[in-house]
Amino acid sequence: MSTLYEWFARSARAYPDAVALEVAGRCLTYRDLHGCAAGVAERMLGAYGRPPARVGLLASRSLVAFAGYLAAARLGATVVPLNPDHPVRRNRLIAEAAGAGLLLSDESGLPQLDAGREAGLDGGLDGAAGTVLRLADDDVVAGERAARGTAGEPPERPGDPDGVAYALFTSGSTGRPKGVPIKHRQLHPYIAHNIARYAVAPGCRMSHTFDLTFDPSVFDLFVTWGGGATLVCPQRAELLSPVDYLVERRISHWFSVPSVVSVGAELGNLPAGRATGVRCSIFIGEPLSYRQAAAWQAVAPASTIDNVYGPTELTVACTEYRLPADPDRWPVTSNDTVPIGPVYPYLDHVVLDGEGHRAPEGELCVRGVQRFDGYLDPTDNRDRFVAADGARFAVVPAGAAVEPGHYYRTGDRIRLEDGHLVHLGRLDHQVKIRGYRVELGEVEAVLARHPEVRQAVVVAVSAAGEIQLAACYSGVPVPDRQLVRWLRDRLPMHMVPRRFHHCATMPLNANGKTDRRALHDLVLAGTARRPPAGPTVDAGTGAGS
Repeated sequence: MSTLYEWFARSARAYPDAVALEVAGRCLTYRDLHGCAAGVAERMLGAYGRPPARVGLLASRSLVAFAGYLAAARLGATVVPLNPDHPVRRNRLIAEAAGAGLLLSDESGLPQLDAGREAGLDGGLDGAAGTVLRLADDDVVAGERAARGTAGEPPERPGDPDGVAYALFTSGSTGRPKGVPIKHRQLHPYIAHNIARYAVAPGCRMSHTFDLTFDPSVFDLFVTWGGGATLVCPQRAELLSPVDYLVERRISHWFSVPSVVSVGAELGNLPAGRATGVRCSIFIGEPLSYRQAAAWQAVAPASTIDNVYGPTELTVACTEYRLPADPDRWPVTSNDTVPIGPVYPYLDHVVLDGEGHRAPEGELCVRGVQRFDGYLDPTDNRDRFVAADGARFAVVPAGAAVEPGHYYRTGDRIRLEDGHLVHLGRLDHQVKIRGYRVELGEVEAVLARHPEVRQAVVVAVSAAGEIQLAACYSGVPVPDRQLVRWLRDRLPMHMVPRRFHHCATMPLNANGKTDRRALHDLVLAGTARRPPAGPTVDAGTGAGS
């Protein structure tokens, strides 16, 4: 059972002269990166006085970020990624909740170290940890060169398989981020499975589209390094022209959220047929529509296309589905999205209805070696696990210990369609309109079938004392009356949105997913400027934006 650092160190011993990382104009072999990690680990020990238990990593797309991650793992510490683009208050909450004793920052994180004073926080972000270490990429390179002239390196303490490798924080319903600790033993099967599935080996050139605060980045780093491949780190602007990045950087394996495809198409940066060197394309994080899949197949015609799914609590991903090469063989689904596939064969799952019985449609619940052992704050475990109770499954009582036999409730609604698992949306995206249950994902799927609509997101807002639907879409602007008539031919009256908002491009959150909260705020702002709609929907209720 390997720890994260052992996955890397094994490749460093086997392929010392293979290129491990390309970042910010630098090309580092496994030997180089190993030396950089050792040098940063030595600086951590010097600054902190002993191996830290938890390291806050305030860094992004830099040599400091990658060498720092490895250095913390080398010392057996839990890595707590902090995003320099996130609000300083959020980063401080996370660092304090995780108990980060040492905070490592690259140059992109420096503004946050003192920004907290301006926000009224005692001591700024640098006060969230007992020790702060500020490094530039040049410092890391100088440390690696200096280490070559010394007789020894700081000892490797790569941790125990039952130790926590990293802790990521997801949005909580209370407004307080929830800490998700993932252990090395939960990562080992995931990394091994994906190295084998995608034939990752020296010579493969892997994309890096995810920030370190988004758990698919663990695939980027450790599936790459575990297989002896090269991680090719773009700067953020390069991802606005993904095909140029694929071609110019000779990417063989692509991994991203589907929104990258839609944004590239909206910006006119998705030319067909150029990315002939891509062998594997993987999408995660949000539903992959058939329109997006077809657009990507045109971009990278020789590539396989996999749709994978998984919440952070189940260690990056727990399902996978590979589209047939021939589009004529793509399975038809009720919402025009690619199936999420079967659950990994070494995990157990059940689909439960609202009463806790097995059903062909309902909430996906998963247990097994990749399932985490509970949130950093045990009070967040409430209602998140179920256990078998005779013929049904019951919610594990609050305060009870999380046991291996418990299933994690994903909160995602799944349906078995022609033998394939299809993701139907979040359970919390179901609303009631005049007494009728409405799945926002169903309305989105129908609207997205309009020939002029590229993406569609439907949000529910409270207006005039009732819940109303509003649709945001990208593509070609369409008069609202036409959209209403088109939808009324396909949906019941109560499912037709009251308002429509055209967006030149959909807003994205820090993880590259479509930002539903920003769209919700857009709708609220537009609603505040308009008189409330009447109690019925007709061809004249929609208003352009």
